[in-house]
Amino acid sequence: MASLIPGYEYDIFISYRQKDNKHDGWVTEFVDNLKGEMESTFKEEISVYFDINPHDGLLETHDVDASLKDKLKCLVFIPIISRTYCDPKSFAWEHEFKVFVEEASKDQFGLKVKLPNGNVASRVLPVRIHDLDNDDIKLCESLLGSVLRGIEFIYKEPGVNRPITIKDNEEKNLNKTNYRNQINKVALAIREIIIAIEHPGQKTEGISKEVVNVKPEKAKKFVPKTIGSYVIILALIVLGYFFLPKVLKPSGLIEKSIAVLPFINDSQNDSTTYFMDGVMEEVLNNLQSIKDLRVISRNSVEQYRNNTAKSTPEIAKALGVNYIVEGSGQKYGNSFRLRVQLIKAAKEGHLWGKSYEKEIKDVKNIFSIQSEIAQAIAEQLEAVITTKEKKLIEKIPTENLEAYKVYLKGRFYLRKFTANDLDTALHYFNLAKEIDPTYALAYAGICDVWQYRQQDEIVSPAEAKPNALSAIMKALELDSTNAEVQFSLGVLKTWTLWDWKGGESTFKKAIALNPNHALTHAAYSHLLNILRRPKEAMEQIEIALKLDPMNPFIITFFGIDLYFVHRYEESVKAFQEALKIEPRYEFAIGNLWISFTVLGNDSQAWELLRLISKNDEEMLRALEHGYAEGGYKGALISLAKLLELRSITSFGTDGIADIYAFAGENDKAIYWLERAYELHDPNLPYLVDPQFDNLRSDIRFQELAKKMNLPYK
Repeated sequence: MASLIPGYEYDIFISYRQKDNKHDGWVTEFVDNLKGEMESTFKEEISVYFDINPHDGLLETHDVDASLKDKLKCLVFIPIISRTYCDPKSFAWEHEFKVFVEEASKDQFGLKVKLPNGNVASRVLPVRIHDLDNDDIKLCESLLGSVLRGIEFIYKEPGVNRPITIKDNEEKNLNKTNYRNQINKVALAIREIIIAIEHPGQKTEGISKEVVNVKPEKAKKFVPKTIGSYVIILALIVLGYFFLPKVLKPSGLIEKSIAVLPFINDSQNDSTTYFMDGVMEEVLNNLQSIKDLRVISRNSVEQYRNNTAKSTPEIAKALGVNYIVEGSGQKYGNSFRLRVQLIKAAKEGHLWGKSYEKEIKDVKNIFSIQSEIAQAIAEQLEAVITTKEKKLIEKIPTENLEAYKVYLKGRFYLRKFTANDLDTALHYFNLAKEIDPTYALAYAGICDVWQYRQQDEIVSPAEAKPNALSAIMKALELDSTNAEVQFSLGVLKTWTLWDWKGGESTFKKAIALNPNHALTHAAYSHLLNILRRPKEAMEQIEIALKLDPMNPFIITFFGIDLYFVHRYEESVKAFQEALKIEPRYEFAIGNLWISFTVLGNDSQAWELLRLISKNDEEMLRALEHGYAEGGYKGALISLAKLLELRSITSFGTDGIADIYAFAGENDKAIYWLERAYELHDPNLPYLVDPQFDNLRSDIRFQELAKKMNLPYK
């Protein structure tokens, strides 16, 4: 059967060492499964050359049949990379792999083609069935002239390194890969390459971002406000876009705005992803320390981790930046390899790039490269780096390699934000500070875990406060010049200690150390609104939006700031924008319900309240019963009574006051605000909320504000 492209013999050529198929027929089974997958992937029939028997003399003999060169004239070459394949003495290497690379480099399409999404891919699509020695990786990369990327079919357990089979349990596999899914990835990768060859310049069809309905997947518990609850959420999976107005700039000047995309883990081994994430984040943090740059925060770039839909200019436009940093690499044993490049987005122009390879003898080997990358990028952009900023960038937070590794694992699990992952994160942070008792960030991580637990009502404020406070004070003692330490301290002072002056002072210190830290600006905006300084608050949240435009948390914070100043219609739009990015985002859903309620839009508020309670049968029954007896107000009162019963075994109280205030039950609202004060509820600082406007003349409310030292009259 001929190729899809006239003049080519086959669409796909499968190259392998015969010995890798003799024992269990793994390659034969792979080819059969791939053919089946391609039947459901392509409309046309795809031709595959696979020499199951070496009758053509293509595999283990050097008696080359004359037809070999024609058979190698194909669109995609798939080498089955094993421990034995990377051998210059073998036939498969010398007369298949090497020859294809040479011939494809000279034909009409070239060895590398531009995919419909704007990325570039090699027509060599490696399938890896073993982890390789470093020398074998270098050998492949020297032939390809690029990084050895590919799709892995490797099964790993301690002491096990073999090809994965269709029967293997992915949960037992350390790589967490599924055979069927990997086959699908190969077929889709082939499809992209062939489409690029058949239709150069064609764009893939985008996915609609329109949100039709808000459908929360799960109602873990009712959190109608939970504003303070999310102050320290650092990582969210974002799935869409949010456009914000751009600040006008003088003609001819190009803003030094930059986004660092998630670094690609070339090994595709989940067990080392934390390391590449840590390198990327440290480069990002170093760049954020430079005031002359505007650096997009991590949450907004996270959606491009596995980007297949947007080109570099499209990503830059969506993020509102002029420059993009891309990186990839892998950690193998006690070494790591890293490639980084700086791209000018307007014309996708390559400005700078460099490859690094280091044996990790001590932690300085890692931090020195991260510092060097940040300074090289700043130099390319002609950014001014002050002496103070240079010291911060070059500072090594720990000199203990093991402490650094386990700290990275702690941060990795902290971002997942589930109760079990918080336990795992705390384990690693404690381990890091045991290994290096002088590691300030390990103590800051411990503080963050306890604050997460408190805000998510996993533990009481009485338990969280002393643990968080002792950890952050130790971190401050060890390193008061770290922006993350100051940010964690600012959050604790504001929502746990209710120390308004201390919180403001600390947030200002964090911003001075890292002007590009979006979460600090966002948290500070809420503190300013708590203190009744709305103009300054809006200035801070606008900075946060510019630094992190696609983060639904920041956008929701913006909506709450609008709500605080009674701009309800605008707050609704902000919450809806956040939900375009993350349709099940509970923080935005709860606050959208609040805005609808304050606007008096009972019908929409009621429908949204039912959706929020969809997966909580007891709550849904209470709402329906209350609504049947007294309409929307009756539903609110019924809900508040249910939450009162639940408060016996939970730590949340402030939300009950909100609901009673909405229902016009002022005495009960006051009672639950006073209970929140007694329990030191971290959400109580939000007495500025408009739902409490009808309570402000009540002497009990005024006394409560006075005890909290809040400027309310």
